[in-house]
Amino acid sequence: MSATSLTQSRKKTEPKPYKRPSQAMFYWYLVPGLLAFLLVIGTSFVWNIYLSFTKWNGLGKPHFIGLQNYTRLFADPTFWKSFLHAIQFIAAMALIPTALGLLLAALIFDYIAPRFGNGISTFMRVSLFIPQIVPLTVSGILWVWLLSPNLGVINEFFRNIGLDSLALNWLGDSRYALLAVSVMLVWIQIGYTVVIFVSGMSRIDPSLNEAAQLDGATWMQRFRIITVNQLKPEISVVLLTTTVAALKVFGPVYVMTQGGPGDATVVPSFFSYFQFFTTQNVGYGAAIATVLTVLLTVLAIVIMRVQSRNEEAR
Repeated sequence: MSATSLTQSRKKTEPKPYKRPSQAMFYWYLVPGLLAFLLVIGTSFVWNIYLSFTKWNGLGKPHFIGLQNYTRLFADPTFWKSFLHAIQFIAAMALIPTALGLLLAALIFDYIAPRFGNGISTFMRVSLFIPQIVPLTVSGILWVWLLSPNLGVINEFFRNIGLDSLALNWLGDSRYALLAVSVMLVWIQIGYTVVIFVSGMSRIDPSLNEAAQLDGATWMQRFRIITVNQLKPEISVVLLTTTVAALKVFGPVYVMTQGGPGDATVVPSFFSYFQFFTTQNVGYGAAIATVLTVLLTVLAIVIMRVQSRNEEAR
């Protein structure tokens, strides 16, 4: 075989060098999701914005009225009260579950798992997380039964221990309805925060705690200085997701109180639903939904930027 033929044969058998695809090629994988988003979310959002500038009862042709819905909206005391209730729900769905979740996660990770094994700690995490996977309708019905003024377990418990004064009409009294729904929301959210924080604690370098313990730091000092600081990314994610969930909460209010008694538990999402389907004032309901969407978008951007700056500072 000649030298030329041998060289050509080697060229045919040698594998071709790997050529890395251009980055632009990967953007094509985003096209199906982007199209689905534009069709399902984008089209509906644009249509909702258009309806917010109209007067329409859901039948016939919408009548364009300009900014009248927004002018009416910002002068509506019920609208402002609904946002005040949503802010109070932030405490129930974001602040309290985050604080309690941090403490419970630290106790599970630092005390229960080392002393009783991973089986017990896993059982506790699953037990706390169950309210997250139970449908909100089922949870709402359960809590309506628990809070029933006559046959509810909670009131029966208070009566049996001699605290009849605490056996109240929790959902039927405007003074206590918001508190009762808030307690239910804390119960739902706390398992989510515990699972996120326990996962975050597993990535913390054990040598940090060991060094602090050798220096005489107490458990609370180690928790405050090491654990909380190391979990800042998880805390930011939890606060973002739970705050957004609190501002758009709908299911528990719909099932438990229907926004009542009166407007004691009305929130923006339920107020919008009420205008859409009860009063059939679609344009006004669309204006409420648009304002809520803008607020949630701005809030999400602010929280994400704060989180990004914290990451850069680290």
